[in-house]
Amino acid sequence: MAETMPCVRGILCNFRPFLYREMFLGLLVLHIVSPFYNTAAVEILRPRGVSLLHKPFYDESKPFTCLDGSATIPFDQVNDDYCDCKDGTDEPGTAACPNMMYYCSNKGFTPKTIPSSRVNDGICDCCDGTDEYSGLILCQDKCREMGAVELEQRKKQAEVINKGFQMRQTLVADGKQTMQDREAKLNALKEEKQVVETKKQEAQAAKEAAEAPEKEAVDKHKQAWDEVKAAREQERQKEAGTVAFSELDLDGDGLVKLEEFQTHLEFDDDVDGEVTEDEAKTHLGDVTEVDLDRFLTETWPEIKDLYQGEKDKAKEPPAEVPAKGDPDLAPSEETPPPPPAEEEEEREEEEEEEHDDDEPDIDVDKDEPKTDEDEMPDYDEETKQLISAADLARAEYTEANKKVTDIDAQIRQLEKQLGTDFGAEAEYSSLDGQCFELETKEYKYKLCPFDKCSQSPKHGGSETTLGRWESWAGPEDNKYSAMKYTKGQNCWNGPDRSTEVRMTCGIENKLLSASEPNRCEYVFEFETPAMCAKEVPNNPEFSHEEL
Repeated sequence: MAETMPCVRGILCNFRPFLYREMFLGLLVLHIVSPFYNTAAVEILRPRGVSLLHKPFYDESKPFTCLDGSATIPFDQVNDDYCDCKDGTDEPGTAACPNMMYYCSNKGFTPKTIPSSRVNDGICDCCDGTDEYSGLILCQDKCREMGAVELEQRKKQAEVINKGFQMRQTLVADGKQTMQDREAKLNALKEEKQVVETKKQEAQAAKEAAEAPEKEAVDKHKQAWDEVKAAREQERQKEAGTVAFSELDLDGDGLVKLEEFQTHLEFDDDVDGEVTEDEAKTHLGDVTEVDLDRFLTETWPEIKDLYQGEKDKAKEPPAEVPAKGDPDLAPSEETPPPPPAEEEEEREEEEEEEHDDDEPDIDVDKDEPKTDEDEMPDYDEETKQLISAADLARAEYTEANKKVTDIDAQIRQLEKQLGTDFGAEAEYSSLDGQCFELETKEYKYKLCPFDKCSQSPKHGGSETTLGRWESWAGPEDNKYSAMKYTKGQNCWNGPDRSTEVRMTCGIENKLLSASEPNRCEYVFEFETPAMCAKEVPNNPEFSHEEL
C-alpha cells in the first residue's frame, strides 16, 4: 500500500507511527483509572467492536481477510484507524470506515450495536463505555446496574408469562373438552332430528287428513250462506228497483219514458244542469221506454248506483239557515232568544226526573241476543267437531315443526363453532360468545372475538361496525398472534372499515388499546392467557453473549 495514500479521516498514511503512539498513551491513562471506569482495563478476548459471533473471522495468528474478500492485510492493521477493506470490516472498533457498526459487549446487560461514527465522539453510547476509549471522556460502566433493573423486569414478566401459561393449560383442556362436547351434542342432535322429522311428517299427514273434511264442511256451509246472501240481495234489489220504477213512472202508466228520466239530474252526465234525451236514452238502455220487468233486469242494475230516490233526497242536508241579524230575514222569522240560564237548568232537572220515573228497574232486553241478518250463522255441530279436530292436528304439527326448527338452529350453531379455528389447541375457544370493551376520551370500543369489532361515541350515538371476523392474520410462524376483521361499515368516500387485533400474553382477557393508524384501518391490542404458549425461567439471566 502506498505510503502517500490518504486515510479516510484525511491523515496521510506516513502518520501511522504517530497514531500508534497516541493510542498507547490513551490506553495507559485508561489503565490507571480502570478501578473506577470499565474501559480498556476490561480484558478483550477479541478485537474491539467484534461480537462473539464474528470472532472466528478475526484470528490474530494470521493475516486478516476482509469479509467481502476484497483484500488481505496484516492483522496488526485491524483497528488501526485506517480503512483498508472496501466493506470496512478491518475497522470494527474505530470510526475510520463509514457505514460500519460498532459492537457494545455491555457485560452484565444487553449487547447492542451502534454506528461506528459514534465511536470516540465524546458521548457514552455503550453502557460499558468501550465506545469512548480515546480518553477524551471517561464513561462509567453502568451495565450491571442496568442489568439488575432489567433482570427484575424480566423476572416480573416471567411470572406473568408462567402464570398465563398455567392458565393457558386450563384453557386448552377446557377448549378441547368443549369441542368434544359440541361434537357429541351435534351427533345426538342429528339423531334426534331424525326422530322429530318422522313425528313432523306424521303430524303433517294427520293435519292434512283432518283439514280435508273440515274444508269440505266449511266450504259447504259458506257456499250455502253465499246463496242465501245472494237471494236476499236479489230480493232487496228487486224491491229497490220496484220503488225506483214507481218513482220514475210519473204518469203511472206502467212505463218509464225518456221524458220521465230527464227529470232526474243524477243522469246529467255533462253536469250542465239539464238531462238531454241522449243522456236519458243512454241510461235507459238505448230505448225510449221500458216496462217494469225490463227495468228490473236491464235498466236498474246499470243505474242503481246513480239513482237518487225520495229516500236519498230526504237524507240531503237542509238548506242553509240565514244567520241571526241577516237583513234578508223577515222579522217574524228571526230566531227567538234562548231562555234564561235558571229556566234552562230547571227544565233539564225536570226532564231528568221524568226520565228516571219512566226508566224500568230491569232491562228486559239486556240479555236478548242481537241478530244480524247479514252475519253468517254459526256452524252446525258436525262442522264444529271437524274444525276442532283440525285445530288440534294443526297445533300438534306446529309443535313438531318447532322442534325441528329449533334442532336445525342448534345444529347450524354447533357446525359453525366446530368449523371455527379456535387455535392450534382450541385455546381461544373460551373467548367465543364474549365481548370486551375499552373506553377512551371520545369512544367506546368493543371486541367480540370471532364475531365483530365496533365503536360508538362515548356520550351517545349509534354503533359503527369496524369489521366482522374473517380469519387469523399472524405470520406463518405465529399464526394465532393476530386476528383480522373485515367488511365493516363503509367509510365516507372510502373503503370498508377493517380491524387487526394483535394478541399479547397476559393473565386476563383484556382489550388494552385501540387506534386508527390509517384511515378506516383500526388496530386493537388484546391480552389473553391463551397467548402464553411457553414457560420461561422464573429467574431469567442474560445470555452467554450478554455475560
